[in-house]
Amino acid sequence: MSARMNGKAIIISAPSGAGKTTIVKHLLKRIPELEFSISSTSRMIRGEETDGKDYYFVSSEQFRKDIGDDRFVEWQEVYPGSFYGTRKQEVERIWNAGHAVIFEVDVVGGVNLKTYFGDAALSIFIKPPSAETLEKRLRGRGTETEEALTKRIGKATFELGFVDRFDTVIINDDLRRACDEAYQLVTDFLIRQ
Repeated sequence: MSARMNGKAIIISAPSGAGKTTIVKHLLKRIPELEFSISSTSRMIRGEETDGKDYYFVSSEQFRKDIGDDRFVEWQEVYPGSFYGTRKQEVERIWNAGHAVIFEVDVVGGVNLKTYFGDAALSIFIKPPSAETLEKRLRGRGTETEEALTKRIGKATFELGFVDRFDTVIINDDLRRACDEAYQLVTDFLIRQ
């Protein structure tokens, strides 16, 4: 692709367990002009996560201070005391490198990013084939308590109500097809002037 990537954004959103991480990894592998936007969060590091690679991990106090200093493109308190957001500095870093930024965010974050970037962004909602499939995928991870799982399932049900706020929807009933569809949508968007 020879089009200039500076100023373009790809937003991939979905309820937890719908496949957005796998699709984003696929796009990053196939489209070298894309660079992943690392979100900031106040939650604790999980498992093998690395600060500065998976997220920028900061305290709730620092996150609140940064909100007050207008350092975020978008942010939200996903769960009480658990903040997530996209720093303006992160987007500028990627654009200054001549790349398009790709976001992997929850649904409300995706809506907020689309509002912020407008036509400079392509927002894609990854939808599971059914609520039952989504619950099965989340349970299959085996990484959370029943209480945390119940919260995630409730949040996912709520998030499915935002599907019409995105530019396009990909139903992830076949991962290979969903990845191919995302690739085509993103490459078409990036070559547009």
